[in-house]
Amino acid sequence: MKSRQWLLIAAGAIVIVAGAIFYFLNQSDTPALSGTASTGASTVSTTDLMVAGPLGDKALGDPKAPNVVIEYASMTCSHCARFENTVFAPFKAKYIDTGKVYYIFREFPLDPLAKSASALARCAPADSYFPIVELLFEKQNDWAFVQDPLTALRTLMKQVGFGQDAFDACLKDPKIVAGLDEVRQRASDKFGVTATPTFFFNGKREEGEQTLAQIDKLLGG
Repeated sequence: MKSRQWLLIAAGAIVIVAGAIFYFLNQSDTPALSGTASTGASTVSTTDLMVAGPLGDKALGDPKAPNVVIEYASMTCSHCARFENTVFAPFKAKYIDTGKVYYIFREFPLDPLAKSASALARCAPADSYFPIVELLFEKQNDWAFVQDPLTALRTLMKQVGFGQDAFDACLKDPKIVAGLDEVRQRASDKFGVTATPTFFFNGKREEGEQTLAQIDKLLGG
């Protein structure tokens, strides 16, 4: 009789333990998902955000515009390229060119190749920066996702005046490399940027591609 009671007690304990394990295993994903969602919509200090890196900011529009939009992007990011190639032009026409938005583009290279592309844009004359960024995104499939990307990048940059010596010197420039690294690290440590593109609309962080309709909602347009 006692043996039977012990068996019943043991069986009950097993059921309780199994139930607890099942509960915690199914609950384990919930905090991570919740944290990701809230992080994507968090707001950071615009005063902190407006501090430029050692290389200075690359910006378009009126610095006194009522809205500030900051984009962190990687030159090898296909989502960044799609935003640039399909959304940026109408966004620029509607908001930047009309004085409604001051737009800042910041490099957040996800890999050495992206850092090389950003460095080359930085080494070009100041008024060529955005045209080069546009070219790199437009032709991204031709240089970023090929068997020999560095050679393909070198070939593409010849179109904007980079000879071999200038190309090599730029990629080895310690000031450029350190400046790009510092901006990326600060964005990660201080603003929670972990992926690209990441946007800040007047301090509110939005991760991932944004459509013009989404931007309209964020800016009240």
